[in-house]
Amino acid sequence: MNILKQHTGWIEVICGSMFSGKTEELIRRMRRAMIARQKIELFKPEIDKRYSESEIVSHDQQKIPSHVIKNPKQILDYALEAQVVGIDEAQFLGKGLVKVCQTLANMGKRVIVAGLDQDYRGVPFDPIPELLAVAEYITKTHAICVLCGNPANHTQRISDDKRKVVIGASEIYEARCRNCFEPPKDEVKK
Repeated sequence: MNILKQHTGWIEVICGSMFSGKTEELIRRMRRAMIARQKIELFKPEIDKRYSESEIVSHDQQKIPSHVIKNPKQILDYALEAQVVGIDEAQFLGKGLVKVCQTLANMGKRVIVAGLDQDYRGVPFDPIPELLAVAEYITKTHAICVLCGNPANHTQRISDDKRKVVIGASEIYEARCRNCFEPPKDEVKK
């Protein structure tokens, strides 16, 4: 009997609050793939222009070039030759991202996705929960609570803006632990 060795793809999800190192970890994994001489492709949503128009940039200013996309299906156009596919700020790409990641993994690609698992209200932030359900590997990152120094799992919005998506960094958000997190008073935590 001959056993055929097939290349298997998989999905890795890096999730957590803002300022927890998700993008740093994504960049670290992509750079290691580059050192291994694997062909990589990186993607970020068009909406995220905080630090750069065309690069994935961590809060500590680590940078790596990326494709800017409007929707998840565009990833398939660029990633056909890639062995490793990285996607940052996945929470802004919608539920269609899950199907795209599944397609890429089924093609034998390593897919690394980074994103917020909760919004500013402490509610699961789609499509991350669904990606967590289908991922082979999950890394949960934690920030440091700015009020007490404990591990922070929440993103506290410090502005009064009630829109679900408000792009910003430390001028709008803080990392908070479970005890220090204050969900908006006019909204019920689900």
